Amino acid sequence: MKIAVLGGGQLAMMLAGAGKPLGDSFTFLDPNPESCAASSGELLVAEYTDLAVLHSLAENSVVATFEFENVAVDAVINLQQQLPVHPPVKALSVCQDRLPEKLLLQQLGIPLAEFMEVNTRADLLEAVANIGYPAVLKTRRLGYDGKGQAALRGAEDMERAWHKLGDYELVLEAFVPFDAECSIIAARDQNGCVVCWPLSRNIHLQGVLAVSMAPWFADELQQQAEDLVNRLLEHFDYVGVITLELFLKDGQLLANEIAPRVHNSGHLSIEGSSCSQFENHIRAISGREVKTPVAKGFSLMLNWLGSIPEHGELVNVDGVYLHNYGKQPRAGRKLGHTTLCAADREGLLQLLDLFRNLEHPSISAAMASLN
Repeated sequence: MKIAVLGGGQLAMMLAGAGKPLGDSFTFLDPNPESCAASSGELLVAEYTDLAVLHSLAENSVVATFEFENVAVDAVINLQQQLPVHPPVKALSVCQDRLPEKLLLQQLGIPLAEFMEVNTRADLLEAVANIGYPAVLKTRRLGYDGKGQAALRGAEDMERAWHKLGDYELVLEAFVPFDAECSIIAARDQNGCVVCWPLSRNIHLQGVLAVSMAPWFADELQQQAEDLVNRLLEHFDYVGVITLELFLKDGQLLANEIAPRVHNSGHLSIEGSSCSQFENHIRAISGREVKTPVAKGFSLMLNWLGSIPEHGELVNVDGVYLHNYGKQPRAGRKLGHTTLCAADREGLLQLLDLFRNLEHPSISAAMASLN
């Protein structure tokens, strides 16, 4: 099957890697001529809103999808008039704006931190008076990996944040003093069958995911997370993979964000599960049945931001899997990841200990969290 993907980054590359063994071929649309997915299929270099290119993409594809949620909704609507597009555009639209996203979570009874809309300085003063400190001020759109947000601990932070972000539509959120960050990834096919991966524990550095581990949590938390994500799947009549990012506080899960796509915290499913998030996304959007993923043991992903440490002989160790995205290094850029897989947590810690002498913030974060 010929599949069109809006976006040509590492997620698109990994989607193609999962689809090719199924007999699928891929065409990517991305304005960046150096997109790393170019080696995995045909790359069309153009803006997402280029109608002529969108028409050509649709003519030569059977189904379309997207690898990130900031693609232009108008482009997806245009494609949808020419061929099936999954996940649904209504999910994409809601997830591009934090305010309707939070209102939807609230509507569906999914717990989340207190929030208020902020459009003026007077709105911000009112929101701070109601929510109090600490809080987080965020842009409603185009915020990801810690971008477009500022922590408020007092009046001075509020003034600095307003000076930095006041030109944008905003939301103020109560800060959650969480016990852990986590995410649940689910896939739903066109027959309505839903499967979920184990709830992962996540560690972020400066707002960017650095480490993921799964399985990690008790069965009751897994069930709680699956219930929450299922509400979203049913509401959207969703097809494909979706991710719900969560905070764990005092045994309860609070929603943080929805990602209508495959997710960084699910990379460990490639080697750590009987069916990866990428394969099930391709299965779902192409009309196949999704497969129930079974964890092969315990997995930990180290996200390589800014640089990939030299692995040396570690690449030959059983249970160590390096993925290099082929990108040019840049501070904070996601360049690759390494997944560690073992039969039990003790074996996972032994593998992680082999990385102790490789200097990288992700390794330090994992060591500090697990030891």
